[in-house]
Amino acid sequence: MQRSLVGSEMCIRDRYYTLEVAGVTRQLPIMQVAEHLCIASFVILGDCELVTKAAPLLEKKLPEVDYIVTAEAKGIPLVNELCRLRNLPYYIVARKSVKPYMSHPLTDEVVSITTQKAQTLCLDGKDAMLLKGKRVAIVDDVISTGESLLAIERLVEKAGGDIVARAAILAEGDAAKRVDIVFLEPLPLFPV
Repeated sequence: MQRSLVGSEMCIRDRYYTLEVAGVTRQLPIMQVAEHLCIASFVILGDCELVTKAAPLLEKKLPEVDYIVTAEAKGIPLVNELCRLRNLPYYIVARKSVKPYMSHPLTDEVVSITTQKAQTLCLDGKDAMLLKGKRVAIVDDVISTGESLLAIERLVEKAGGDIVARAAILAEGDAAKRVDIVFLEPLPLFPV
């Protein structure tokens, strides 16, 4: 059993945070991600109910866009649903590594709260060309420290895209105080 102090409680794998978002309730396991930090683990991969109920609410908060960009992988089902709702035929995924099929990829490094190590995000050159001069929304499942968001912003800017929105289902910790993002619900952090 993984333990560390969280205030006067223990950060234990069998503890949960109750999240209510878009009319859906989920019990999120509280997981330690760093020596002094636990998070409520929010994973939308495979959660069709949550994605299909949250996407229309988030879609209403977005301005008109030409493309939606997300990081691989947890934001993909949300972005897919947002594009379906907006009748956008194509979305762009910043991949976590350069793939052999990519032509002239753009890259940027990031350390996020969940990976805890340097990671490369990249756009295929053909995707980067699509973004030039276009209105772009950057969307993810959760915005926390904002490091992944900043890396994607740098990629979109390198490609010549105009970032008109930053959005997520949840804003974690201090991200909930940001005025430059749209989100549906806040999610607390659990300092140790």
